[in-house]
Formats: sequence, C-alpha cells, structure tokens
Amino acid sequence: MEDELWRQLYPVVQEEAKRKTRRRRCQYSDATIVLVFFWAVLHDRPVSWACRARHWPPESRWIRLPSQPTMSQRLKTLSVAQLMMAVYQRLQQVPHRPPQSMPPLCRCIDSKPLVVGGFSKDREAKRGYATGGLARGYKIFTIWGMAVVPDAFALGPLNQADPDGAAQLVRLLEGCGYLLADAIHDVNPLHAICSERGFQLVSPRQKPGTDLGHRPHTPGRLRSLQMLEGPSPFGRSLYASREQIERYYGQWTSFGGGLAPLPSWVRHPRRVALWVLGKLILNGLRICINHGLAA
Repeated sequence: MEDELWRQLYPVVQEEAKRKTRRRRCQYSDATIVLVFFWAVLHDRPVSWACRARHWPPESRWIRLPSQPTMSQRLKTLSVAQLMMAVYQRLQQVPHRPPQSMPPLCRCIDSKPLVVGGFSKDREAKRGYATGGLARGYKIFTIWGMAVVPDAFALGPLNQADPDGAAQLVRLLEGCGYLLADAIHDVNPLHAICSERGFQLVSPRQKPGTDLGHRPHTPGRLRSLQMLEGPSPFGRSLYASREQIERYYGQWTSFGGGLAPLPSWVRHPRRVALWVLGKLILNGLRICINHGLAA
C-alpha cells in the first residue's frame, strides 16, 4: 500500500506545485520539501529519517535531499503550507459515494482524541477525557461530507468541548443541509450557529422522552427533537446514516501509513496539525486507489 500511495501522491504534489510561483533563491523547491515530509509521514518516521538517502528506494536516491534543519525551517513557511492545502483542497473535489453512504445534503460531525504520554513535556497537550478515562493530548474535530477527505477539520486541546469544536467548523462550511452529530452536540448554542449558517443540526437528546424544562430552546433544537422523536420516520432514517463517519474513522487508522497513536516526535500544535493533515491526505488517496477515483 505504501508504494501505491507514493505513486499516487507524487504526481499530485508536482502538479499542484507547478501552479504556484516558485520561490526565488531557494535550493529546494516547495514540492521537494512536501514530498520529503510525506515520505516520513507515510512510513511513520521522523523527518530526519526521511532526510537520509539510504532510507529511499534505489531509483530515488539521485534526488538531493534537504537537511533536517532545512526541513524544520521550510515546513514553517507559508508557501509550503499553501502547497499542502492545495493538495488537500484538490482531494476535497473528489466525490465519494460508498455503498452505505449518507444521503445528499448530509454531513457528519465527530471528534477523535490524539493522546500523548502522561509524562510528555508538551505544555499545549491538555488533560481531558479520552477512551478509557482521563489523558493528555489533543483532539481532532471533523465534518465529513461526500468527498474523500473531510469538508472541514480543526485541531484543539483534549479538554475542548465537542460543541465548541463543532461550532468552529460550522462557521467554515458553505452551502446548506443536515449536520448529523451524537448526543453530546445537542446544545442550544450549537443549534443556533448551525441555523445561522443554513444547516439543520440533527442530534439526539442524552435523555430522550423527558421534559424540556423551563428554559427557552432554539427553533433548530426543537426541529431536531421533532425529527428524531416525532411520528415521522424521516429524521430517524436520516440519522441512521451517521454510522458512515465511524467507518471513515475506522478506515483512517487501519492501513499502512494511516493515523496511528501520535509518535513521540510529533508534539506541539503545529507539528500535530501538520502530521494529521498528512494522514488525511494519505487516507484520501487510499480511498481513490481502492475505488478507482482520479485524484
């Protein structure tokens, strides 16, 4: 799978790099920096490992590789970040309709904890709830639609509430439709933000069948309750398709080069966000390969 992903990734990066103005007085192009970074991400190794020629296949050892300090500096530049996002946005244009996909105009919201070791010196890794109890680390928030990569994603500390992370992403979305989320997202402020952006949040209550109390509720939340608890089966059948995002997360972590627990050299928000972006792009390319899609 690693070889297939690399053969798919290499021309995509080169094509997107040709659309950008080449940096002057730079020994290494942005495409070279991005490809060396992806070689490390693909093999779950540090960037310094990818800077050594012996870790590349014989047919690629003619390439002059940058040093680790050069990689560290160039990965912080705006032009490299723009090239990475150009590759990601290209994959956002690739439609994907698996057999059990969501209906049109539906998107799913979810998050995934990215845990670091308990004795890590990363001060930005906050303590919060993860699978199995309290831990330290980060959290990736995603809204997944009909493309091979999420329509929007953001990185936050592990102690950030899911509704807050979802609200941040909803403000980035365009269009309209339904947003399917689990019960933790059923809060009035998030319903209000979704309504302002033209979306209907569909999220079950944590205690269905109980009274609503004396507090006023937004029209969006009342509509969500009517869809999921009313006589019409439309809302419940719509919400059943939310299982697709669980499949996306499961497949994202179950192939060679996919998202594994954060390695020890991926710390601090900038590096974690770059690492997760690389894994999202590789997963999108994997979907393209498996389903015969053109990236």
